[in-house]
Amino acid sequence: MNEISNGVAATALSGVRWRKSVYSNPSGNCVELAELPGGEVAVRNSRHPSGPALIYSRGEIAAFIQGAKNGEFDDLAL
Repeated sequence: MNEISNGVAATALSGVRWRKSVYSNPSGNCVELAELPGGEVAVRNSRHPSGPALIYSRGEIAAFIQGAKNGEFDDLAL
């Protein structure tokens, strides 16, 4: 599979506080999220902290979280 890259450089988002789930494991298989000043949410791969970050609205994040809670993406984690 070719490497896929899009979004903005995470390094361009200086001054934000990145955080990850307490369920993340020490092997680095994590995503990190940061609230942006305008209310959007940035998402990046914790293994590539200077790599791309995807920017989502609060509504998009809410829809994703609700879908995850409902098990809509469980098949992707198997």
